[in-house]
Amino acid sequence: MRKSLLIVLLCAQAVTANVPGSSKASYPQSPRPLDSQTQRAIRVFLLHNRMLDTPQLLDTAPYVVAAQAGRVLGANGERIYARGALSPAQPSYAIVRQGKVFTDPVSQELLGINLDDIGTARFVAAGDVTTLAVLRVTQEIRTGDRLVGAQPSPDLSTLLVSAPAPGLTGRIIDVPRGVTRIGVLDAVILNKGRRDGLQDGHLLAVTKAGETVRDTVSGVPVQIPEEYAGTLLVFRTYEKLSYGLVLSAIRPLAVMDRFQSPAPAQ
Repeated sequence: MRKSLLIVLLCAQAVTANVPGSSKASYPQSPRPLDSQTQRAIRVFLLHNRMLDTPQLLDTAPYVVAAQAGRVLGANGERIYARGALSPAQPSYAIVRQGKVFTDPVSQELLGINLDDIGTARFVAAGDVTTLAVLRVTQEIRTGDRLVGAQPSPDLSTLLVSAPAPGLTGRIIDVPRGVTRIGVLDAVILNKGRRDGLQDGHLLAVTKAGETVRDTVSGVPVQIPEEYAGTLLVFRTYEKLSYGLVLSAIRPLAVMDRFQSPAPAQ
Protein backbone atom coordinates (compact mmCIF):
# COMPACT_ATOMS: atom_id res chain seq x y z
CA MET A 1 0.00 0.00 0.00
CA ARG A 2 2.76 2.45 0.92
CA LYS A 3 4.68 1.84 -2.32
CA SER A 4 1.45 2.20 -4.32
CA LEU A 5 0.85 5.56 -2.64
CA LEU A 6 4.39 6.69 -3.45
CA ILE A 7 3.84 5.82 -7.08
CA VAL A 8 0.60 7.78 -7.18
CA LEU A 9 2.22 10.82 -5.52
CA LEU A 10 5.26 10.78 -7.80
CA CYS A 11 3.11 10.34 -10.88
CA ALA A 12 1.19 13.44 -9.82
CA GLN A 13 4.34 15.57 -9.69
CA ALA A 14 6.13 17.46 -12.44
CA VAL A 15 7.97 14.44 -13.77
CA THR A 16 4.82 12.40 -14.32
CA ALA A 17 4.78 10.11 -17.35
CA ASN A 18 1.73 10.19 -19.58
CA VAL A 19 1.20 6.70 -20.93
CA PRO A 20 -0.86 6.83 -24.12
CA GLY A 21 -2.17 3.83 -25.98
CA SER A 22 1.19 3.25 -27.65
CA SER A 23 2.63 2.34 -24.20
CA LYS A 24 5.40 4.89 -24.71
CA ALA A 25 5.84 7.62 -22.10
CA SER A 26 5.71 11.28 -23.09
CA TYR A 27 6.79 14.20 -20.93
CA PRO A 28 6.48 17.99 -20.76
CA GLN A 29 9.30 19.65 -22.66
CA SER A 30 9.97 22.53 -20.24
CA PRO A 31 12.66 21.74 -17.57
CA ARG A 32 11.27 21.45 -14.03
CA PRO A 33 12.90 21.32 -10.56
CA LEU A 34 13.10 18.21 -8.35
CA ASP A 35 10.71 17.72 -5.44
CA SER A 36 12.19 17.57 -1.92
CA GLN A 37 11.62 13.81 -1.50
CA THR A 38 13.63 13.01 -4.63
CA GLN A 39 16.41 15.40 -3.59
CA ARG A 40 16.66 13.69 -0.20
CA ALA A 41 16.85 10.19 -1.74
CA ILE A 42 19.66 11.29 -4.07
CA ARG A 43 21.71 12.94 -1.29
CA VAL A 44 21.54 9.84 0.91
CA PHE A 45 22.58 7.60 -1.98
CA LEU A 46 25.52 9.77 -3.07
CA LEU A 47 26.91 9.82 0.48
CA HIS A 48 27.66 6.10 0.21
CA ASN A 49 28.09 5.41 -3.53
CA ARG A 50 30.65 6.43 -6.09
CA MET A 51 32.21 5.25 -9.37
CA LEU A 52 35.59 5.49 -11.05
CA ASP A 53 36.02 5.31 -14.81
CA THR A 54 39.24 3.22 -14.74
CA PRO A 55 41.04 0.99 -12.20
CA GLN A 56 44.24 3.03 -12.65
CA LEU A 57 42.66 5.96 -10.79
CA LEU A 58 42.28 3.75 -7.72
CA ASP A 59 45.64 1.96 -8.07
CA THR A 60 47.52 5.27 -7.77
CA ALA A 61 45.41 6.73 -4.92
CA PRO A 62 46.88 7.18 -1.37
CA TYR A 63 46.33 4.20 0.94
CA VAL A 64 45.98 3.36 4.64
CA VAL A 65 49.09 1.80 6.22
CA ALA A 66 48.01 1.59 9.88
CA ALA A 67 45.50 2.72 12.49
CA GLN A 68 45.94 4.11 15.98
CA ALA A 69 47.32 1.63 18.58
CA GLY A 70 47.95 -0.87 15.80
CA ARG A 71 44.26 -1.52 15.21
CA VAL A 72 42.56 -1.39 11.84
CA LEU A 73 39.07 -0.75 13.19
CA GLY A 74 38.71 2.99 12.84
CA ALA A 75 36.21 4.50 15.26
CA ASN A 76 35.11 8.14 15.08
CA GLY A 77 37.98 10.39 16.15
CA GLU A 78 40.58 7.62 15.92
CA ARG A 79 43.77 8.33 13.98
CA ILE A 80 44.71 6.46 10.83
CA TYR A 81 47.96 6.73 8.89
CA ALA A 82 48.38 6.80 5.15
CA ARG A 83 50.94 7.19 2.39
CA GLY A 84 50.60 8.90 -0.95
CA ALA A 85 49.77 12.34 -2.33
CA LEU A 86 47.63 13.78 0.47
CA SER A 87 47.25 17.53 0.87
CA PRO A 88 45.92 19.86 3.60
CA ALA A 89 44.22 21.74 0.76
CA GLN A 90 41.84 18.76 0.63
CA PRO A 91 40.36 18.87 4.17
CA SER A 92 38.51 15.54 4.04
CA TYR A 93 38.99 12.26 2.23
CA ALA A 94 36.69 9.37 1.46
CA ILE A 95 37.99 5.96 2.58
CA VAL A 96 37.07 3.47 -0.14
CA ARG A 97 37.69 -0.07 -1.33
CA GLN A 98 37.34 -1.48 -4.84
CA GLY A 99 33.93 -3.02 -5.38
CA LYS A 100 32.10 -4.41 -8.37
CA VAL A 101 33.53 -3.96 -11.87
CA PHE A 102 30.94 -3.14 -14.54
CA THR A 103 31.12 -4.17 -18.19
CA ASP A 104 28.73 -3.55 -21.06
CA PRO A 105 26.35 -6.52 -21.44
CA VAL A 106 26.78 -6.52 -25.22
CA SER A 107 30.31 -5.27 -26.04
CA GLN A 108 31.94 -6.38 -22.75
CA GLU A 109 33.73 -3.01 -22.61
CA LEU A 110 34.87 -1.95 -19.14
CA LEU A 111 32.50 0.82 -18.08
CA GLY A 112 33.53 1.63 -14.53
CA ILE A 113 34.32 0.43 -11.02
CA ASN A 114 32.16 0.83 -7.95
CA LEU A 115 33.89 2.18 -4.83
CA ASP A 116 32.67 0.58 -1.61
CA ASP A 117 32.15 3.25 1.04
CA ILE A 118 34.23 2.62 4.18
CA GLY A 119 34.04 6.09 5.76
CA THR A 120 35.58 9.55 5.74
CA ALA A 121 38.64 11.06 7.42
CA ARG A 122 40.01 14.56 8.06
CA PHE A 123 43.57 15.65 7.23
CA VAL A 124 45.58 16.26 10.45
CA ALA A 125 49.35 16.31 9.78
CA ALA A 126 51.57 15.88 6.73
CA GLY A 127 54.65 13.69 6.39
CA ASP A 128 55.98 10.64 4.60
CA VAL A 129 53.21 8.99 6.62
CA THR A 130 50.22 11.35 6.84
CA THR A 131 47.93 11.43 9.90
CA LEU A 132 44.16 11.64 9.48
CA ALA A 133 41.27 11.60 11.97
CA VAL A 134 38.31 9.35 11.22
CA LEU A 135 35.02 11.25 10.93
CA ARG A 136 32.66 8.46 9.87
CA VAL A 137 32.88 4.69 9.40
CA THR A 138 30.53 2.16 7.84
CA GLN A 139 32.74 -0.92 8.37
CA GLU A 140 36.21 -1.93 9.48
CA ILE A 141 39.03 0.12 7.95
CA ARG A 142 41.73 -2.15 6.54
CA THR A 143 45.33 -1.52 5.60
CA GLY A 144 45.40 -0.98 1.87
CA ASP A 145 42.08 0.87 1.76
CA ARG A 146 42.33 3.87 -0.55
CA LEU A 147 41.77 7.58 0.07
CA VAL A 148 40.12 9.81 -2.53
CA GLY A 149 38.86 13.37 -2.30
CA ALA A 150 35.46 13.48 -0.58
CA GLN A 151 32.57 14.40 -2.85
CA PRO A 152 30.92 17.73 -2.05
CA SER A 153 27.19 17.60 -1.31
CA PRO A 154 25.40 18.23 -4.62
CA ASP A 155 23.25 21.34 -5.02
CA LEU A 156 20.09 19.63 -6.25
CA SER A 157 17.95 22.76 -5.97
CA THR A 158 19.33 23.88 -9.33
CA LEU A 159 18.98 20.47 -11.05
CA LEU A 160 16.22 20.63 -13.64
CA VAL A 161 14.38 17.62 -15.04
CA SER A 162 14.44 17.47 -18.84
CA ALA A 163 14.32 14.97 -21.68
CA PRO A 164 17.49 13.83 -23.53
CA ALA A 165 17.88 13.91 -27.28
CA PRO A 166 15.68 11.41 -29.15
CA GLY A 167 17.09 7.97 -29.93
CA LEU A 168 19.11 7.35 -26.79
CA THR A 169 18.70 3.81 -25.46
CA GLY A 170 20.45 1.45 -23.06
CA ARG A 171 20.04 -1.06 -20.24
CA ILE A 172 19.77 -1.12 -16.45
CA ILE A 173 22.83 -3.22 -15.57
CA ASP A 174 22.85 -3.30 -11.77
CA VAL A 175 21.18 -2.24 -8.52
CA PRO A 176 23.66 -1.01 -5.87
CA ARG A 177 21.81 -2.52 -2.93
CA GLY A 178 21.51 -5.92 -4.60
CA VAL A 179 17.73 -6.30 -4.91
CA THR A 180 16.23 -8.28 -7.77
CA ARG A 181 12.97 -6.33 -8.03
CA ILE A 182 13.39 -2.58 -8.46
CA GLY A 183 10.76 -0.12 -7.28
CA VAL A 184 10.12 3.57 -6.67
CA LEU A 185 13.08 5.54 -5.24
CA ASP A 186 15.51 2.66 -5.84
CA ALA A 187 18.81 3.70 -7.46
CA VAL A 188 20.07 1.78 -10.49
CA ILE A 189 23.18 1.76 -12.68
CA LEU A 190 22.84 2.48 -16.40
CA ASN A 191 25.26 1.39 -19.14
CA LYS A 192 25.34 4.85 -20.75
CA GLY A 193 27.10 8.03 -19.64
CA ARG A 194 28.33 11.46 -20.70
CA ARG A 195 29.94 10.20 -23.90
CA ASP A 196 26.50 8.93 -24.98
CA GLY A 197 24.78 12.27 -24.33
CA LEU A 198 23.31 11.59 -20.88
CA GLN A 199 23.30 14.51 -18.43
CA ASP A 200 22.23 14.99 -14.82
CA GLY A 201 18.49 15.67 -14.79
CA HIS A 202 17.59 13.64 -17.86
CA LEU A 203 14.31 11.76 -17.54
CA LEU A 204 14.07 8.36 -19.24
CA ALA A 205 11.30 5.92 -20.03
CA VAL A 206 11.81 2.30 -18.97
CA THR A 207 10.42 -0.67 -20.88
CA LYS A 208 10.26 -4.10 -19.31
CA ALA A 209 11.66 -6.97 -21.33
CA GLY A 210 8.97 -9.40 -22.42
CA GLU A 211 9.41 -13.02 -21.42
CA THR A 212 9.85 -15.87 -23.89
CA VAL A 213 6.93 -18.30 -23.92
CA ARG A 214 6.13 -21.44 -25.89
CA ASP A 215 3.46 -21.14 -28.54
CA THR A 216 1.36 -24.20 -27.76
CA VAL A 217 -0.10 -24.25 -31.28
CA SER A 218 3.08 -23.99 -33.37
CA GLY A 219 5.39 -25.43 -30.71
CA VAL A 220 8.00 -22.69 -31.17
CA PRO A 221 9.17 -20.12 -28.57
CA VAL A 222 7.92 -16.55 -29.04
CA GLN A 223 8.97 -13.27 -27.45
CA ILE A 224 6.30 -11.23 -25.69
CA PRO A 225 6.60 -7.52 -26.69
CA GLU A 226 8.27 -5.03 -24.37
CA GLU A 227 5.93 -2.84 -22.32
CA TYR A 228 6.27 0.59 -20.74
CA ALA A 229 7.16 0.09 -17.06
CA GLY A 230 8.17 3.41 -15.47
CA THR A 231 10.46 6.44 -15.40
CA LEU A 232 14.07 7.01 -14.38
CA LEU A 233 15.82 10.23 -13.39
CA VAL A 234 19.54 10.41 -14.22
CA PHE A 235 21.21 12.14 -11.25
CA ARG A 236 24.95 11.43 -11.55
CA THR A 237 26.77 10.78 -14.82
CA TYR A 238 30.25 9.38 -15.43
CA GLU A 239 32.02 8.94 -18.75
CA LYS A 240 30.50 5.54 -19.56
CA LEU A 241 28.00 4.91 -16.74
CA SER A 242 25.25 6.76 -14.89
CA TYR A 243 23.20 6.49 -11.71
CA GLY A 244 19.45 6.71 -12.10
CA LEU A 245 16.58 6.93 -9.60
CA VAL A 246 13.22 5.24 -10.24
CA LEU A 247 10.53 7.92 -10.06
CA SER A 248 7.56 5.80 -11.06
CA ALA A 249 6.93 2.12 -11.76
CA ILE A 250 3.68 0.52 -12.86
CA ARG A 251 5.29 -2.92 -12.56
CA PRO A 252 8.48 -4.21 -10.86
CA LEU A 253 11.63 -3.34 -12.83
CA ALA A 254 14.68 -5.60 -13.15
CA VAL A 255 18.27 -5.67 -14.35
CA MET A 256 18.45 -5.70 -18.16
CA ASP A 257 15.21 -3.76 -18.59
CA ARG A 258 15.67 -1.17 -21.33
CA PHE A 259 15.57 2.62 -21.00
CA GLN A 260 15.11 5.15 -23.77
CA SER A 261 14.47 8.78 -24.57
CA PRO A 262 10.82 9.68 -23.91
CA ALA A 263 8.46 10.30 -26.78
CA PRO A 264 7.87 13.99 -27.61
CA ALA A 265 4.92 15.60 -25.83
CA GLN A 266 1.74 15.59 -27.87
